[in-house]
Amino acid sequence: MSTRRIPHLTWLRAFEASARHLSFTNAAQELNLTQAAISKQVKLLEYYLREPLFERKPRSLVLTKVGAAYLPKVRDGFERLAAGTEEVFGLRRSEVLTVRAPVGYSVNWIAPRLQGFFDRHPDIEVRLVSSVWGEQFDNERFDLDIQYGTGRWPGYKADRLTWEVIKPVCAPSLLEGEKAIRTPGDLVHHRLLHVLGYEEGWATWLRHATVTGVNAGQGLQFDTSLLAFEFASRGGGVALARSSMLGIEIERGRLLSPFEIEAPLHEAFYLISPETGRDHPDAEKFRAWLIEAAENDAENQRIREAYRA
Repeated sequence: MSTRRIPHLTWLRAFEASARHLSFTNAAQELNLTQAAISKQVKLLEYYLREPLFERKPRSLVLTKVGAAYLPKVRDGFERLAAGTEEVFGLRRSEVLTVRAPVGYSVNWIAPRLQGFFDRHPDIEVRLVSSVWGEQFDNERFDLDIQYGTGRWPGYKADRLTWEVIKPVCAPSLLEGEKAIRTPGDLVHHRLLHVLGYEEGWATWLRHATVTGVNAGQGLQFDTSLLAFEFASRGGGVALARSSMLGIEIERGRLLSPFEIEAPLHEAFYLISPETGRDHPDAEKFRAWLIEAAENDAENQRIREAYRA
């Protein structure tokens, strides 16, 4: 650790403000101190440095050559301290609403609709953080969290956002050629693509479609739907798509579904938040908007009606 001594921060603040205003009175108003306190702090700094920093005129202050040379160094020090604090600690939670969501859900469902929230609440700042796995909710880092599961998170409120079905998707090129996919049984000739972290997958769909002879466990595993979809779009295999994660890829024509068969799921995406504790002041506004957007989603409505328990 450096043994070099530095002046008290309060002395430096008093000097910087006085030099900027060239007035002890104005500096005192800015720092919410008395004029006498500012003058004393500057004198203590001058005594410490053993150099005068100001020439005291009857109605104003003038920086000495030493004071003029010292001022940019002090300002640079304050700027570096502010930048370092921001870099390490970031924006305070009280200022920015922080929402975490799985990366695939963020890209395919939240991002296309997020402008609707800002149209309604233009003054609210949001930080959207992506997650890959269903990590435990850390309410010291995040104000709201979106996770995939069955809705049971002890100690947390859970608002259901989606009603899900799964169906196979592949590149258009796999519908042509010698091993073209025309029936579910043709999947035996193609690599199945799996996404880790989901309880319901290929075994669920094959059972629902009453398909036999296809090994539900064969193929490749990915840790996100985005990776699986990218590989599938290049003809690498057949992926399973959840209804809430598919829109963009279908719209772009990179993927299509070779069958109409879809299997309903028990799992879904949920918005979770602590049952106890102080919410971010804007959390309820984001929660209300997101739940409303989910309820008005046409695909959600179709699935709820088609597979109503």
